[in-house]
Amino acid sequence: MKHLDAWRDMEAAQSYARAIAAITTRAWTIMEICGSQTHSIVRYGIDRMMPDGVTLLHGPGCPVCVTPAAIIDAAIAIAKRREVTLCSFGDMLRVPGEHGSLLNARAAGADVRFVYSPLDALRIARNEPHRCVVFLAIGFETTAPATAMAVLQAEREGLENFFLLVAHVRVPPALEAILSDAASGVQGILAAGHVCTVMGYREYEAIAQRFHVPVVVTGFEPIDLLQGIYLCIKQLETRRAEVENPYYRAVHPEGNRAAQAAMMKVFAVRARAWRGLGEIAESGLGFAPAYHRFDALARFTSGIMPADCPTECIAAELLRARKRPADCPAFGTRCTPEHPLGPTMVSSEGVCAAYYRYRRTQTVRERSTVSAPNGGEQGAV
Repeated sequence: MKHLDAWRDMEAAQSYARAIAAITTRAWTIMEICGSQTHSIVRYGIDRMMPDGVTLLHGPGCPVCVTPAAIIDAAIAIAKRREVTLCSFGDMLRVPGEHGSLLNARAAGADVRFVYSPLDALRIARNEPHRCVVFLAIGFETTAPATAMAVLQAEREGLENFFLLVAHVRVPPALEAILSDAASGVQGILAAGHVCTVMGYREYEAIAQRFHVPVVVTGFEPIDLLQGIYLCIKQLETRRAEVENPYYRAVHPEGNRAAQAAMMKVFAVRARAWRGLGEIAESGLGFAPAYHRFDALARFTSGIMPADCPTECIAAELLRARKRPADCPAFGTRCTPEHPLGPTMVSSEGVCAAYYRYRRTQTVRERSTVSAPNGGEQGAV
């Protein structure tokens, strides 16, 4: 706890806020790409510590939020099979697809269970050999190695009733897609420290150069985030665009080679559809040829999935860092954690869940004061 206290020290935070104000000469827009970072920013009021003109936007950093409705519909179709037990994380069960949620399917009689890790699903497969156990595997480079390890363990044990519906995604291609969008106002990036812990940060160097955008590898505590913002603005003010790593206590340039090896033994890079972002080349992971027998999509469906349907939820704009929850007329009224319209309110890492939890009253009250140039607001929240 003593170590954590140092990264949450109020005096140090205020010192960083003053330093940021001292070097800022014009407006800048910075995006973080991690749901945990989003929650820390909103929880500790870091966005409100920024000087006028410095805007923090929240990108596609929540794994539950970016999983498209088509994947959920495929999971529901698989779960409805009598021989199948469908497992996934708790938040994932509540997110609506086009045809309801996995919780709806469970209420209708499907065997749907929540688990804390793919190893929990593997244990169910081991203990219930008469069932076909399917794990809905979501998440970024942070969770993909654990999924790969579960597959390798199932292979070693010779389990023939363990399958995966894979929806893992990779951060760098999504980041390139956002920065390539002419409507994007993102000028600096706070890279997620846990993704870089696994993958390193070499891939970001080419992105920083191509789009002339500084990328700062950042942790999750208030001082981590303020330090990352300070370094990002310092680069912007001096017209530099480099990758910096102040989160060196956890991240090394090359990442975790053992985790990468396990992941790339089981999976191969492929195109993947993201909720709100569409299909992005090389942004996902699918099974490598040697592990196709674990593919639940091939085993239990035709592999043809429907497209996302439009809803009242503005998650697509939120995940593109174009809007904030205050821009949604349904936020806090027709859309709440008890009755969510979309994944950004469902997921515990979602941006709407963060604003609802820490500042719902203020957000609803300030909605009418926020302007939305080019489809995205820039005002203080």
